[in-house]
Amino acid sequence: MDADNAMWPDNRIQTLFGIDLPIVQAPMAGPTQAEMVIGAAQAGALGSLPCAMLSPQQVREQCASIRAVTDAPLNLNFFCHQPRAADPAREAAWRERLAGYYREYGLDPAMPVAPSARAPFDEPWCELLEELRPQVASFHFGLPEPRLLERVRASGARIVSSATTVDEARWLEQRGCDAIIAQGAEAGGHRGVFLREDITTQAGLFALLPRVVDAVRVPVIAAGGIFDARGIVAAFALGAAAAQIGTAYLFCPEAKLSPLHRQALHAGEGDDTAMTNVFTGRPARGIVNRLMREVGPMSDLAPAFPLAGGALAPLRAKAEAAGSDGFMSLWSGQARRAHALSARELTLTLARESLQLLSQRPR
Repeated sequence: MDADNAMWPDNRIQTLFGIDLPIVQAPMAGPTQAEMVIGAAQAGALGSLPCAMLSPQQVREQCASIRAVTDAPLNLNFFCHQPRAADPAREAAWRERLAGYYREYGLDPAMPVAPSARAPFDEPWCELLEELRPQVASFHFGLPEPRLLERVRASGARIVSSATTVDEARWLEQRGCDAIIAQGAEAGGHRGVFLREDITTQAGLFALLPRVVDAVRVPVIAAGGIFDARGIVAAFALGAAAAQIGTAYLFCPEAKLSPLHRQALHAGEGDDTAMTNVFTGRPARGIVNRLMREVGPMSDLAPAFPLAGGALAPLRAKAEAAGSDGFMSLWSGQARRAHALSARELTLTLARESLQLLSQRPR
């Protein structure tokens, strides 16, 4: 698609990242592994590997698998949350709230559970990034501390992070982001909020995007509810330089999903989702299921991220074995439609159809 670059309204992201298409395959922790990254990257998009649920050795192995097939630009994505102090009283209240479900599934409500862990970007992660030298390093929930961020920059990586408000976008630009992801409330998975925890005023993408574009000088990547070429073209019309696509890639065969999650995705088109904190302790958008209906979707009892997930793990395992998705985090955006395309085919189709629509617009 190199010859078509002149047809895109804005080429800054292609130039910045060294990619052919203004499309970023979203780093979705769990479903996204090397196969999906390879497919998107080979088509000309920015392939993104989420590191939040992987060990450093697993990241090395995934990167080796990717590099064995393609030398296309690669994005490594990390969480940057501030770990919270343990709150035994809140965790005990959470266990008590879940006790009835434990008994329903034949579990001891007092059984020990392994804590849920999500390591934020720290010294060891920074050393790994310096070793692997990705072309792009993206962050969720803010940015690393300044000394680590400078090391990321010195490695040669372009720095990107998500903003859910104009204030967050300005904060990210002031600290040296090369590009900013404007994450609308429609996006599936975790909100990138980091300056304040209140999500009641979170804007949808097409209300947020033009305001972020006006507030910063760096290129802006649109994310949230973009599922097809119409969404990509609309994002460009509002000033975006690229689109980040998440939920659409979950329908690709490369997505590592449980059968129950895949079945839930196919059962609707996005109007069955809500923002919830009951699975991890941070707000995230997913398909409404039993736990969200009966305990949430937002609950003051859920321990701070990521601790809420530990007590849910035995319930999820038991319910899933019984064929129920009632305690699973079924992440999904507000727009989805089933398809049978590979990650490579999806990327090329999105690009081709977007260019077709752009060519029809009056100049």
